[in-house]
Amino acid sequence: MTSPTVYKQLGGAEAVRRLVQRFYALMDQRPDAAAVRGMHPPELSDSEEKLYKFLCGWFGGPPLYMRERGHPRLRMRHHPFRLGPAERDQWLQCMRQALDEQVVDTALRAAVLRAFEGMAEHLVNAG
Repeated sequence: MTSPTVYKQLGGAEAVRRLVQRFYALMDQRPDAAAVRGMHPPELSDSEEKLYKFLCGWFGGPPLYMRERGHPRLRMRHHPFRLGPAERDQWLQCMRQALDEQVVDTALRAAVLRAFEGMAEHLVNAG
């Protein structure tokens, strides 16, 4: 028997959508996320939709992002931005808080956070 995907463990599409919405709301609200927020357009709905679609597939759900945009190529898509340790940490602080608020299962939350930490570190391209 195979274990359920992270997508299913989180609660599927609606749970991923709530996580992403909370993440971007925090990025918008937290003064300590100003640098990473400044890398995004003033209106976040397009960024939110892209992250939602990416995470659905990354978590083992439907590959929505790949169907529309092809392989994510995260490093290539983030290369135009200067992403140093400060920006990485700001992004992770917002995601950590969103996970803390949205994911009740502590083991699942910790595993997802570790995966995000690895991804965020992979995208650092400066400093």
